[in-house]
Amino acid sequence: MEEPGLTLSLRKNAVIHEILQMGDPRLLRIAKPVTRFDTPELHQLITDMMETMHAANGAGLAAPQIGVDLRVVIFGFERNPRYPQAEAVPTTILINPTLFALESDMQEDWEGCLSVPGLRGIVPRFKKIRYSGFDPFGASIDRTVEGFHARVVQHECDHLEGMLYPMRIKDFSRFGFTRALFPDGALAEDA
Repeated sequence: MEEPGLTLSLRKNAVIHEILQMGDPRLLRIAKPVTRFDTPELHQLITDMMETMHAANGAGLAAPQIGVDLRVVIFGFERNPRYPQAEAVPTTILINPTLFALESDMQEDWEGCLSVPGLRGIVPRFKKIRYSGFDPFGASIDRTVEGFHARVVQHECDHLEGMLYPMRIKDFSRFGFTRALFPDGALAEDA
């Protein structure tokens, strides 16, 4: 049986991919660097990832979540029903990312994941980071960010290292089903 998303082909239209769920061993692999930029295959992967993320109301998506072992993450939104209190994050395609914590301060907040549907947990993340990498054409990206933007980048880049957010939870009394944790609907149900 062929693994979905590992063989990229040229498609005129975007394809919404199945998002792998926690327990699938492919989510635990370490992704490989992109070695060729500005290729039709890379652009198609990014188009498919964007469509898949938007279809699932995601704040971000990493290529391994659709079975592609490449160091590609996308993120960004103006408003997101899954994170109604979050500030906007600029739409970004980040390839071969590197992250640097700029402060040792950590901040705890609720996280969810398209690969861990229906669950949320409190995860500590660095408050302020610098990230660098490349866009689809090979141009450098270098940003310093904080708050929810920093959280999203750290979460998505964890996927490239085979890590899911529950692996970072320190207190499992603050991890559970969204519906049980937020019966008032304060956070939207995950896909």
